Amino acid sequence: MPCVFRAYAQNAQGLWILYDENTFMRNQCARKWIIIQKSLYFQCFLIFCAARAPAMSRHSKWSTIKRHKGIADQKRGNLFTKLANAITIAARHGQSIPEMNFKLRMAMDKARAANMPKDNIARAIARAKGAEGQDLEQIHYEVISPGGVGVVVTVTTDNRSRALNALKMTLKDFGASLAGPHAVLWQFAHKGHVLLAPPPTAEARESLELAAIDAGADAIEEGDGVIAITADPHALEAVKAAMETAGGAVQDAGLGLVPTVTVPLADAAVTEKLDRLVAALEDLDDVDEVVTNAA
Repeated sequence: MPCVFRAYAQNAQGLWILYDENTFMRNQCARKWIIIQKSLYFQCFLIFCAARAPAMSRHSKWSTIKRHKGIADQKRGNLFTKLANAITIAARHGQSIPEMNFKLRMAMDKARAANMPKDNIARAIARAKGAEGQDLEQIHYEVISPGGVGVVVTVTTDNRSRALNALKMTLKDFGASLAGPHAVLWQFAHKGHVLLAPPPTAEARESLELAAIDAGADAIEEGDGVIAITADPHALEAVKAAMETAGGAVQDAGLGLVPTVTVPLADAAVTEKLDRLVAALEDLDDVDEVVTNAA
């Protein structure tokens, strides 16, 4: 894949200078963001690999988030239940006051984006203090799908047996199977993400990139009609705020699993089967998120 390397450096007078790829040695094994050491004359912060991301198939994490925004009316009730569970979990694990609980604010923002009524949101927060809310538990199920692709299914439920039985039945229909503990999870990292609409100009995009860098972003990729910024969970709030301040059109922000090891799909048939498996898993009542490590 062709890449353009751009190195941002700051000289002794505090001026930013943009270097092209001839200034620095290429590193084929490097990540999209490469921390480089101080040079004699410049304090060099990082190099950004601006490569056009490949088109993402439907099992992409970012595709899933976008698809939820256009969910059909007949599935909206199920979506509201999942959003309410996320609000309850966030409120239970922190302050029930949104201004003091970033995870709760994000869960509430997603609920509002889905046009969830205010009363539903208020009930979900209140539920965190009651017995019903204490029964909710969040579980990661690890799955090996056709083609050897790893899948992590995140479930929030008050009935573990019900959720597991529904999951097993769906996996059986698609020739997938549950894996043992950490057989798949080791291939993922817990990250924060911010999704942006692509800026209208290259200058605007560059401004957003620099703001993301300063706020602590780990990586930026573009595909599926969005710019996806990933960051350490502790830096997510700062990155989201920086994007909003810089004029970015934030479409979504949240915490979740991102693959660190990917598996190439053998052919179109395997890709299509994986897509149908992911869609079927997402339709289960207790499933919050489905993430794969398909390349």
